[in-house]
Amino acid sequence: MPTRHFLKDTDFTREEVAQIFGLAARLKRERGTHEKPLAGQTWALIFSKSSTRTRVSFEVGIHELGGNPLFLNRNDIQIGRGESVEDTAKVLSRFVHGLIVRTYEQSEVERLAAAGTIPIVNALTDFLHPCQIYTDAFTLTERWAGNGDRLASLKGRKIAFLGDTACNMAYSWILGAALFGMKISLAGPAQFAPGPEIDAQLAQDGLPKNYHFTTDPYEAVKDADVVYTDVWVSMGKEEETKERIRVMSPYQVTAKLFAAAKPDAYFMHCLPAHAGEEVEQAVLDNPRCIIFDEAENRLHVQKAIMATLAAARPRA
Repeated sequence: MPTRHFLKDTDFTREEVAQIFGLAARLKRERGTHEKPLAGQTWALIFSKSSTRTRVSFEVGIHELGGNPLFLNRNDIQIGRGESVEDTAKVLSRFVHGLIVRTYEQSEVERLAAAGTIPIVNALTDFLHPCQIYTDAFTLTERWAGNGDRLASLKGRKIAFLGDTACNMAYSWILGAALFGMKISLAGPAQFAPGPEIDAQLAQDGLPKNYHFTTDPYEAVKDADVVYTDVWVSMGKEEETKERIRVMSPYQVTAKLFAAAKPDAYFMHCLPAHAGEEVEQAVLDNPRCIIFDEAENRLHVQKAIMATLAAARPRA
């Protein structure tokens, strides 16, 4: 059986996602008392980008699953001095049992997975952020599913994504919505519309083009169950800050815009949030803003993903 990886949202089937969500819920309930499937294992983390939630949630999660987290700043290892991605994957596969990667190019996590023999988890690339999307969806099922079918509670629900709709969060939500059976409408400046790369990924995964793009934010949020946004200036785009803020200002999630969604809609943001830019402070203060539940659930969902990959790892 080949090594399983989690590089994009669609690497697990719907049935596997349901199992991951169920496991995450149990690990959350039993935190501190649950089993330790990573006992005796070391999982390394290679980060090319700084973080708060991603690093802390993965390091704590590995520890709580019984494993040892080993943080590797890209600049402190040989990959930062010219060693090939493939050689890095082969060497680390001899030392550690899994690898968490937060980097720029999606191709880097794919090359690591192709050359190595240990599970690779995409903790963020410029193309996708699958761990965040699974966490977001899980967080919504906590409110909508009750004691019922978690994935069924997502089916037919509408998410509106505003701002930079060609970013990794928007792309992962497009894939995630297709996988979960949700509807998604995106609104932003025309020059930041979803590009052909996400259409190609949908086609590669055998999924239909499921999203609607508009330049009208009110059209996007109409009948939405969730209003979502992300920072307008992602890491590596700092030189575009002034222009991005100028063209994206009409897509700020204001209290007025949020009120145009369903009366019981939730506001979500993967954080960090910049109040006064992509979202108004009044929205962050709204009781239907569930950003800190999202942040907490990164721990539990990622533990479920790592436990699932560890269980599927071929034994020598």
